[in-house]
Amino acid sequence: MNFNAFVNDIRENQWNVFGVEVYESGRLTHEYGNTRGSRFPIYSATKAILSIAVGIAQDQGKFDIEKSILAYLPTEATKQMPGKQIAAFQDITIKRLLTMSVDGFPFRPEGESYLTYSLSCPIKDSSSRIFNYSNIPAYLVGVALTHAVSEDLFAYLNRHLFVPLHIIDPVYQRCPDGYFYGASGMELSVHDLSQVGLLLYHGGVYEGNRIVSEDYVKKATSIQQMNREGGYGYFIWKYRDGFSINGKWKQKCYILPEKQLIVTYLSHIEDDSHDLLDSMEKHILGL
Repeated sequence: MNFNAFVNDIRENQWNVFGVEVYESGRLTHEYGNTRGSRFPIYSATKAILSIAVGIAQDQGKFDIEKSILAYLPTEATKQMPGKQIAAFQDITIKRLLTMSVDGFPFRPEGESYLTYSLSCPIKDSSSRIFNYSNIPAYLVGVALTHAVSEDLFAYLNRHLFVPLHIIDPVYQRCPDGYFYGASGMELSVHDLSQVGLLLYHGGVYEGNRIVSEDYVKKATSIQQMNREGGYGYFIWKYRDGFSINGKWKQKCYILPEKQLIVTYLSHIEDDSHDLLDSMEKHILGL
């Protein structure tokens, strides 16, 4: 590993990287930039946090990802759905939403009610298991989870995840309906996101305490739905021989258990280039 060469690439190329952390065998060994002092938008990395909440609720017997999404949605919302929509959504399980394997959702919910918008999206074939990345599946899972645990989802996350991980009062977003918007909208520090990575790296254990079951973590971080990027778990991406938490503009936490490595960086780079990743893989992973 040549961490200094990676940092030099960031500086010389003036990549807008806020901070980097590297963990070896679960210990922080290298850091650069603003890793703890500020929080930055993590965009879709929020989905991985929602996935962990799903696992915690399932472990508690409050949530079943094999059930239809309709089993957990409020009746005041579902009773407004036409019969065709009810039939389509009845076949959509929580697991299908976790794996982005429902074809037909646009990229994000809109309007004065995200829930009404999401439930009115035309689903051509609810049995078709095609990878279709969208914020709507995560949003619907968050709404369903709120009703399953009978508690505001942020309060639930705070008690069962953020406080145990020493993540204090993270920034988050709500939808117009008032629900925790689990698809995006959170802000964390680099160090905060690394703690989420450490939890997954250790199979659901953090500082010796079991937070989410090892069984759920294994399933969430393994390939459940194939896509052109190599595979997708439960709101978590497959990456080489490990997995990754990904945000929109290169917010990343790469977890590689076999190499005993975690690499986290937060940045804001609005392009499709792979230069930052290529440099990380060359200098940190030695590829």
